[in-house]
Amino acid sequence: MFTGIVQGLASVSSVLQKSEVISLGISFPVGALMSVQLGASIAINGCCLTVVSAEGDEALFDVVQETAIRTNLGSLQKGERINFERSLNYGDEVGGHLVSGHIDTTGRISRVDLFDLSRDLTITVEPSWTRFIFAKGYVALNGASLTVVSVDRKAGQITVSLIPETIKRTTFGGCAVGSLINIEVDRATQAVVNTVERILEDGVTDPK
Repeated sequence: MFTGIVQGLASVSSVLQKSEVISLGISFPVGALMSVQLGASIAINGCCLTVVSAEGDEALFDVVQETAIRTNLGSLQKGERINFERSLNYGDEVGGHLVSGHIDTTGRISRVDLFDLSRDLTITVEPSWTRFIFAKGYVALNGASLTVVSVDRKAGQITVSLIPETIKRTTFGGCAVGSLINIEVDRATQAVVNTVERILEDGVTDPK
């Protein structure tokens, strides 16, 4: 599990296609991999990946085709920056919201509104996923837990606001229109919506 609080930026050091698996090398900031063990989970752009080898501040991850197709990890290039978060330890502060690291879908930035210190991002997503996203609720974008400003379900668009700290600490500082974004919806909200939809589809039985 993760908190959706991005711990920093890392960069892609290597991308090697090995049969149906992509071997992804990531170079982390100094000390970010301290005490990491083989098999540990690290969220890369919000996607939970397993450390298969680590030396110094470099780590390797295997990305299977399903992950490459369903996330933006399949299009990463050497030198590209990514958001990372190491897995949550019991007792850690959950400053964002609980995130599984299992990406639901992707969307593309369709609009960027720049202000003096902040900016708004509007992301176009498959409309069916917007039923799990509500204004003032949470969504994880490239692993960052963000509060939703507005949702346009008809257009399939969500808008979030970024404070200066988020812009500085995440890839959103360099994202532009057209950038592909990993999206994970809030699991609790998804469960409630699915349950209500199922009840409505089945019909409510009158106890009388």
